[in-house]
Amino acid sequence: MRGVFVTGTGTEVGKTVVAAVIAHTLASEGEAVAVFKPAVTGLDDFPADGPIRRDIDDISAHRPDHEVLRRAADSEQGDEEVAPYRYGPPSSPHLAAELAGEAIEPAHLLEAARRAIDGADVLICEGVGGLLVPLSPRYLVRDFAVDLGLPLVIAAAPGLGTINHTLLTIEAARAAGLAVESVVLTPWPAEPTAIERSNRETIESLGGVRVETLPRLDLADPGSWPALRPPLP
Repeated sequence: MRGVFVTGTGTEVGKTVVAAVIAHTLASEGEAVAVFKPAVTGLDDFPADGPIRRDIDDISAHRPDHEVLRRAADSEQGDEEVAPYRYGPPSSPHLAAELAGEAIEPAHLLEAARRAIDGADVLICEGVGGLLVPLSPRYLVRDFAVDLGLPLVIAAAPGLGTINHTLLTIEAARAAGLAVESVVLTPWPAEPTAIERSNRETIESLGGVRVETLPRLDLADPGSWPALRPPLP
């Protein structure tokens, strides 16, 4: 399978932004891009008349993750093809599934991901939360990434605390045999502070990984996005 798996150091660190920019970059270069996310939660925050929570970041253009990814990739995939499990409550996917009276099945996820890339050149998969978030009680996001066998791109915040969170994520990934392609710090300010510049250099040095940056973006205007293309075979 050709593609990348975008994970993060936790929630609300820019996974969807990073995955969307990668997908859009590849699609703009003529690649047929499929996007995938194993589970989407928090759909109750996106009613038809707009989000009910004011803390939802404006860069999401008030769209749930699977819609942002599909639009970025210029994909004609349906909701089920992008995100086979979708839930209303903003919670861990294993709990959201439990509240819905069902369970997330690993075999179904893998089959759905393989169907998604059928007919496409590349798959951009966005995880849920961080690597150790459970999709089911005994199946973590990390397990799904291992089963797909895709290299990782890690989204992380640029500010204070990110060194520990990012290095822990790198270590957890490599302990499972996953290849870490790069770290992307976002939103990267136009004038980074000394702490933010040091964080980038320290993660790159101690993590032995390439660290890139993305500024704050308007996800409603893909034409304004910078390119972000991980090396692919």
